[in-house]
Parts: sequence; C-alpha cells; structure tokens
Amino acid sequence: METATARHGSPEANESLIHRGTNQSGMRDHNERLVLSLVRQHGSLAKSDIARMTGLSAQTVSVIMRELEEESLLVRQAPLRGKIGQPSIPMALNPEGAFFIGLKIGRRSAELVLIDFLGQVRAMLQHSYRYPAPRETVEFVTSGMKTMRGELTPAQDKRIAGLGIAMPFELWNWADTAGAPRDVMDEWRHRDIRTDIQAQCDFPVYLQNDATSACGAELVFGQTGAARDFVYFYIGAFAGGGIVLNGRLFGGPTGNAGALGSMPVPGPDGKPTQLIDVASIAMLEKKLNARGVEASYLWTSPEDWGEIGAALDEWIASASQALAYAIVAASSVIDFEAAVIDGRMPKAVRQRLVEAVVTAIGAIDGEGLKLPAVREGSVGIHARALGGASLPLSERFLIGSTTISRGA
Repeated sequence: METATARHGSPEANESLIHRGTNQSGMRDHNERLVLSLVRQHGSLAKSDIARMTGLSAQTVSVIMRELEEESLLVRQAPLRGKIGQPSIPMALNPEGAFFIGLKIGRRSAELVLIDFLGQVRAMLQHSYRYPAPRETVEFVTSGMKTMRGELTPAQDKRIAGLGIAMPFELWNWADTAGAPRDVMDEWRHRDIRTDIQAQCDFPVYLQNDATSACGAELVFGQTGAARDFVYFYIGAFAGGGIVLNGRLFGGPTGNAGALGSMPVPGPDGKPTQLIDVASIAMLEKKLNARGVEASYLWTSPEDWGEIGAALDEWIASASQALAYAIVAASSVIDFEAAVIDGRMPKAVRQRLVEAVVTAIGAIDGEGLKLPAVREGSVGIHARALGGASLPLSERFLIGSTTISRGA
C-alpha cells in the first residue's frame, strides 16, 4: 500500500492528513472520494498532481479519473502545454454530475434549495411563518420539490443524489422562546420529519442540526482558505454553531458537538447567561418590539434591514461582547486557527458585528492562549439550507467532510 508521508507541522504534513490513498482494489470508493475531494478543493487538477498529493500510482489515478469521467462526474479542461513532454490535461467537477436538495427548517422560515455538483444554486424557495408546524413544513417540501424537479430535464432529475435536512434538534423545547403554541411545537416530538420526507423521495434523505449544517456549508462551499481547524458561529433567529477539526466537521456521538448557543457568557448584568440569550437575532427583534417597532422584516428581508438605528447598535454591542467571550473560551479548549461568524443578516451588519467582536476580544485577558483570527463567513444567509444540501454531497462523494447524525 502506497501512502503520502510527511513530517507533522510542515505544509506537506497538513496536506497529507487527508490526501492519502491506497492502491488496494478494495479501497476504490475511498480513492474516488479522495480524488473528488481534491478536485473540489483545488478547482481542477491533472493526474500527475493527484498522484503527487495522494501517493497513489500514476496507473491507479489514471483508472480512477477515467471512471469518474465516464460517470460524468469529472470533465476535461483545456490542455496545459509545458516546455517538455506531453501536455497535462486538468480535470474539473462536472456541474451536471449530480444534484442535491437542501431543506432548512428554522424557527421563523423554511428554505428549499437545489444545487448542482459545484454547489451552484439552481433553484430556491422560501416560506416564512411565525413558528414551524410539521404538517405545513411537509406540504412546503412536497410542493417545492414538485416545482424544482419539474424544471429539470429527465437526465438531470435522475442525478439527484439526495436531500439533506438542516433543523434544530428537539425543536419542541423552543416553544416559549419562539412564541409558538406548545401543542403545535409538541407535534415535533412525535414526528419523524426525515421519514415523512423520505417517503416522497427515490433518493436518500439525511438529517443534521441546522447550525452544524451551516458550518458544513462553510467547510464545503466557503472560502476557508488554509484553515483546517475553526470554530463557527451562525447567528439566526437563535445563535448556534459548529466546529471543524482537521478539515472535517465534528458532530460528536450525538451530533450536538459545537452547540455554541448554549455556551455560558457574561450577561448584561454581569451574571452568567447563554450565548443564545444575547447574540440571537430574536433578541434584536425583542428590542425593536419594545420600542413599538414591528420587526418581521428581520426574517422576510434578511439582505436589507434598512435603517434600524439605536436598537441595532445596542444589539451589536452586546452580541459582539458575548461572541468574544465564547471565542476566547472555545480557544482555551482547542487552539483554533480561525473563528468564523456568519448569519441571516445583511452583509453590512455582519461586517459591523465581526469588527466589534475583534475589538471586544482585544479587551479580554487571553494570556496563555493563541487566539484565532476572526473573520466573516463566506456563504451568507442561506448557509443552513446549503448546509443541508451539502449532507448528501459529503456523504456520497467526499472524504469525511461532514458527519450525519441522529434524527430530531
């Protein structure tokens, strides 16, 4: 068995942590996923590049690439002509190679998205509500899938590889916070939404926590750069997050790892509270309602909130302070390279929030810690829906990018 080897700590070592292959025939599926993961990461690669990165023989790589091309998962790019020898032919992902559906079930809205093999959005539908109801949600998915699939050619429809659901676990526990009737929310306790939707699909359906899924979207589709370990915060109706270790989304044994919304932080009165009670957009809505302002536009117009004024300033000040403490606390457990903040908010608001977090971290005693670089997420307001779509993509075509967890 041939494998890539390198010293730990060097760039080659960091690359080799995932870029390993084996020439044993029983590992064909692993090697195919490895090749697809590398091509996705780099955009396009020649056979010689993949052989160098993985330690696989040129013959093994040639066989894998040919099969993936025959399966329409890879396409040839223009030859690269050098000074010596035959020109190399880079291979790239075929956008039409596979399609994936993502469903986000949030506390104020649901989204259904169809993406291609590159992660490009082909169709998106949204449904806003005061609170989520199981029957309404299934009806939205039924109608939405019929619309989306009706716009695909028969060949494209056959290439739908799966549907991923991104939703809060134990949604019924949020009845009071979401301002929803307890009897309606309690229906989620006795409803297996994955099974309900699977009954409508001839492809597999997966389920993951919504904030963890958003983290997965940042990992698979985002601009994570060279960061292999990062802590991720998604600020939606409620704050949540996820963690990436060694280039892989880490969900833990129950899928609840990275439940950052529950992290204790100092509250406005200095007493401990949870991050979710300070940094959530629901807290901004509460501030606006207290001023007599109807704030439904926070959910229906996430790309443009208009002029909010002092309420937004106050929310950014308190949310950034809480996020700063959460980042420093997380860094005392794992020395993350980066802390990524994204959310269902306008880009200008996200930028202000991140800048305020950087300032707030500077005022916290971080002696003995290597604090991460804090930056904005690159996926944006649809991160949870795209994260849902990334579940079948990762499960079927990539090397360990995500973790499928239990049902809700």
